[in-house]
Amino acid sequence: MNNDVLVMILAGGEGSRLRPLTQERAKPAVPFGGRYRIIDFALSNFVNSGFFKIKVLTQYKSESLTQHISRGWRLSEMVGHFVEIVPAQQRTGPTWYLGSADAIFQNLNLIEDEDPRDVCVFGADHIYKMDVSQMLTFHREREAALTVAAIPVPIEEGSNFGIIEVDEESRMVGFEEKPKKPKPMPGDPTRCLASMGNYIFQREALVEEIRVDALDQKSAHDFGKSIITKMARESRYSVYVYDFTHNHVPGQSEAERGYWRDVGTLWSYWDASMELVSLTPKFDLYNKRWPIRSHHNHYPPAKFVHDDPTNARVGAAINSIVAEGVIVSGGIIRSSVLFPRVRVNSYSHIEQSVLFEDVTVGRRARIRKAIIDKGVNIPPDTTIGYDPVHDAKRFTVSDGIVVIPKGAVFE
Repeated sequence: MNNDVLVMILAGGEGSRLRPLTQERAKPAVPFGGRYRIIDFALSNFVNSGFFKIKVLTQYKSESLTQHISRGWRLSEMVGHFVEIVPAQQRTGPTWYLGSADAIFQNLNLIEDEDPRDVCVFGADHIYKMDVSQMLTFHREREAALTVAAIPVPIEEGSNFGIIEVDEESRMVGFEEKPKKPKPMPGDPTRCLASMGNYIFQREALVEEIRVDALDQKSAHDFGKSIITKMARESRYSVYVYDFTHNHVPGQSEAERGYWRDVGTLWSYWDASMELVSLTPKFDLYNKRWPIRSHHNHYPPAKFVHDDPTNARVGAAINSIVAEGVIVSGGIIRSSVLFPRVRVNSYSHIEQSVLFEDVTVGRRARIRKAIIDKGVNIPPDTTIGYDPVHDAKRFTVSDGIVVIPKGAVFE
């Protein structure tokens, strides 16, 4: 166990590129994988790695996220373990968080109270598995003031990320946020190192830099643009980069090593969901040695009824994830993810889609390449995903993905 480490998870993101899925919830609270929320992956990584002192900093439309964590993430207080929600409180003045660094500044009292040796500052909105204790070992062996987790990406994609320059000993020598011409990593001109937004700080270095940044009125008060860039320039700090592809979790295949997905757009969210239902998915939800933990409701098992192929009334799911409480009553599901208590009625066909909890699909409906939010009732004979022009008149369509928001009304 890592009892001298405090984990601070930044979970206040608005996730504007995921709208309408984030219209009523924060990005870390968006459902993913049939029964999880996005934040469950970061929380599971820490708990599986032996980190049990976790503060989750929230801000934007946090009710759904707060409810999920308070009901599903209860650790043992008797031995000093906790996952605690920390809402934005305006402790330092009449402003909400001005950026990721300001979120830590407004909660420096948490660090003072816990008195840790090191502080992990991680994001809450990516899909990956990571044994964080390996990164902590790397950090402490080098006596680093700051260690940044990074992942190699094709150099043509580098302008989408914060790009890190390193020397041959993995020291950071430069950092640039979304550069037009990313600099390649040593020995590989085809790839560059992208920051994952996950940091381990020595407590003293973090507190000092956060306080200095708070006094700088010209600062963006952002870790990537402000804190990391400044510390990389200053010779008094030892700043190192941890290559995520060197991380290995128990029970993980070599194909999965280095898997990391930013599901910040509708297309990337849909694409990562479709990866889960592929024949041999890179990201394995079924690894018993590294479980993805979450809040569980007491729903009955999934049920498939009707077997009348002559009249095309067969309840079946092929290459799909089907959660508990689902009833497939004479419909066909292909390459899709169904969250709890979805009901699919007879003669309907669903393909390459994600259906959130409590969605009902009426008879003879046809749905393709869609994301349908919680509680939506799809009327009988509805067609979604076959006529882009018609779909765009009613709903959000992004890169060919049709998104049906909560409370959608069909005329």
